[in-house]
Amino acid sequence: MRTVLAVAFALILSACATAPPSNTRDACGIFEEHRDWFKAAKKSEDRWKIPMSVSLAFIGQESAFQQKAKPQRTRILGIIPGPRPSDAYGYAQALKGTWKDYKRDTGNTISSRSDFADAVDFIGWYNARSVKENRIAPNDAYNLYLAYHEGQGGFRQKTFTKKAWLIEVARGVQSTATQYEQQLQRCEKTLGRGWLRRLLF
Repeated sequence: MRTVLAVAFALILSACATAPPSNTRDACGIFEEHRDWFKAAKKSEDRWKIPMSVSLAFIGQESAFQQKAKPQRTRILGIIPGPRPSDAYGYAQALKGTWKDYKRDTGNTISSRSDFADAVDFIGWYNARSVKENRIAPNDAYNLYLAYHEGQGGFRQKTFTKKAWLIEVARGVQSTATQYEQQLQRCEKTLGRGWLRRLLF
């Protein structure tokens, strides 16, 4: 009986999982599909002063908008699945330790790494720290991503200079953030309207 209940509970949880957007290259389309995501991203932008286009680009890179994303397992002898390289998880691929710091600093003690609103707030929080500690511009997705990946100390020590692959990824994040920003200029006002105003106008 317990096994049946456990399976049924797992099926219910999987059914409740949030599907990724159908077109992850279009910020307007992403937020049209997930209106609650827009509200959460806007709230994070207002709170931390990090453009939502940057936060959205981070999530796209880190998890491809997969709610329960995890790093791929290492391979033993190229075949046998080994341990994961880190405990990163969720939309923002946040580490447990860093997430603990976020909860302590913000008081958001019941936050979840698999919740979009919490993840986008986490990204805003972390990038606001990068702005303060490393004097990175809020819209500089390239350097913000390097600090996000390497940590504040690693960024100061320029550990990324020996990682050509990471620099290339950061350039991609900047390109995506710029694209999202241009897209949002045409739809942000509409997305910010309530359903009645959208219906009337």
